[in-house]
Amino acid sequence: MHRIQPRLTGLWQHRDFMRLWAGQTISAFGSLVTRDALPLTAIVVLDATPAQMGLFVAVATLPVLLFGLPAGVWVDRLRRKPIMIATDLLRAFLLVSIPGAALLGRLTIEQLYLIVFLTGILSVFFDVAYQSYLPTLVRREELMEGNSKLGTTSSMAEVAGPAIVGSLVQIISAPLTILIDAISFVFSAIFVGSIRTPERPPAPAEQRHHIWKDAAEGFRTIWHDPLLRPLVRSAVLLNLAFGIIGPVIGLFVLNELGLSPALWGIVISMGGASSVLGALLARAASRRFGPGPSIIASLALAGTSTLLIPLAGGPAALAFLFLAAAQVGDAALTIYSIHGRSLRQTVTPDHLLGRAGATLHFLSAGVALLGALIGGLLGELLGLRATIAIGAGITIVGALWMIFTPVRSRRAMSEM
Repeated sequence: MHRIQPRLTGLWQHRDFMRLWAGQTISAFGSLVTRDALPLTAIVVLDATPAQMGLFVAVATLPVLLFGLPAGVWVDRLRRKPIMIATDLLRAFLLVSIPGAALLGRLTIEQLYLIVFLTGILSVFFDVAYQSYLPTLVRREELMEGNSKLGTTSSMAEVAGPAIVGSLVQIISAPLTILIDAISFVFSAIFVGSIRTPERPPAPAEQRHHIWKDAAEGFRTIWHDPLLRPLVRSAVLLNLAFGIIGPVIGLFVLNELGLSPALWGIVISMGGASSVLGALLARAASRRFGPGPSIIASLALAGTSTLLIPLAGGPAALAFLFLAAAQVGDAALTIYSIHGRSLRQTVTPDHLLGRAGATLHFLSAGVALLGALIGGLLGELLGLRATIAIGAGITIVGALWMIFTPVRSRRAMSEM
């Protein structure tokens, strides 16, 4: 008799990874709900002023800058799975207070600031623990597959999320929509709690130092590693470029090109679909070209496709075509992100995963905030079109820089 081979292979047969993936699939959609519904609550329900919305964005950014590095230290000092469960449940508890206060007629902008800040802190701890946990759950050679599957879920949420949120806000109101995210965090905690793979114990207490000394070890690990240094440098430059482009892209499309908000929304949705395609193609790119060349090529493609945006002009239909073509960059960015994360997780020692990841989060958030300030200034001085071109150029520089590093010759995730 011929033995029947199972149809599903790889991580499809890894029960604990599937539990993690299921929990994060639910949480990814839920988090998008809150990302869009919280500012809508401030605008629609509380009639927030532009100054209040500016403060809202600043409060949302602060947790990474204030707690990113300490989070990395504590993630390396403790077991990561309990951190993920605790932060999921605490975020659910905090978010429930918003629809509760709204139903009682007691919701205030100050409460929103507090919830955004506290959930931001918890999200920092969860994100660092989550990215550090995956390499302890699957084998290093499976990280590429795992990150590709998780990236596909995130990209799909980006495609469907905004439309779903808009409909829910219209049907049940913005505060009640946030309740969905609270429920998603509970489901995420349940799925993570059901994982049975044992975690390796953290470093014993006698090997720990002062929190800032331990945090500095994350910087040293990145700085002295010939692969981590260029990977983190390129990610920092990319976030700087995004920070520069972010404040001006909407103004350029709507005011200078004259596209309608509906057409701009279609372009954004096309970018989400492109991102899903990138997540699906990431493993094939790694097998065909290797992770190093894939990282460099995808980042270069992302930068060059972004140059299509400032080249857009003329009739609205022609401008729309240029913007639509530029969305190829979203697929490239997803391929870059999956490869970069997988390679960083592969080469970073397990006991330093939290601190190395937190260092990247901290640097990225800092330069993104700096980039936003630069972008606004450049938009005033040089114009919107030139500012976007500068952001694209920084991305291309990050890719070209890596050609002269060991990343270029990395043909497999794990090399003996």
